[in-house]
Amino acid sequence: MDKLSYTLLNSTTEDFRARQQLTNDLANLSTIGFKRTFSDVSKSMKIEGPGYDTRIQRMVVPEKGISLAPGPRMVTANPLDISMNDSTVLGVTAQNGDLAFTRRGDMRVNSAGQLEIGTGQKVRGQNGVVSVPPGYAIEIAGDGSVYAKSADKTVVAAQVLVGKLLLRDASATPLERRDDGLFKPAGDNTAGGGDIKDGKATPSITNGSLEGSGVSPFEALTRLLDFSRSFESTMKIIKETKSLDEAGASMMRSA
Repeated sequence: MDKLSYTLLNSTTEDFRARQQLTNDLANLSTIGFKRTFSDVSKSMKIEGPGYDTRIQRMVVPEKGISLAPGPRMVTANPLDISMNDSTVLGVTAQNGDLAFTRRGDMRVNSAGQLEIGTGQKVRGQNGVVSVPPGYAIEIAGDGSVYAKSADKTVVAAQVLVGKLLLRDASATPLERRDDGLFKPAGDNTAGGGDIKDGKATPSITNGSLEGSGVSPFEALTRLLDFSRSFESTMKIIKETKSLDEAGASMMRSA
């Protein structure tokens, strides 16, 4: 009975980790450009320590990889909104100054005239942070080129190239999530943040639209129900085990 209870308790503890990831996914249903982390993987692991060598328990091994499966597109007609095509990611400057990447494309011009995304990280260009002249309208081409044009309609002026977004194709580079939620190449610990080597596809963006969260609410709620039912079944087995143990102890006392 003790072995069965221990096994059931271990299963419940390991499922808790998967539920934490699912809860995080549900909390980001409305986050622009949010990408799911690959689901935790259940593996049979040998228990180290004193005892028999045949002790095997189920353990959940977390996967840090990022799924770049496209989310739903939302047309906004805002010239500063972009959505990344295929496996394209956008380079930004993290709060600690590192180079990091994101799929979030809700950009704006801050008080210093620099492009930044909705969470405040500055947008990287091929030659540093992208700056915009004050009083100019912005247009972003499909290849990430940023053009500025005078907002004064009485003045006839040509568009001026002010920078090009740092876009990378991550189809050939596994990504993992940083502590701040941004992306980095898997296993990279380079000071200042490591860059991504372009894959076979050409990185590109679609202007005037945003990519929604990559979390499916129907799938997430279904998984949550499965976890709830699994937990209830485990608790029921533990209670039945307790009843059987008490019945066995009562029989031993009668003997």
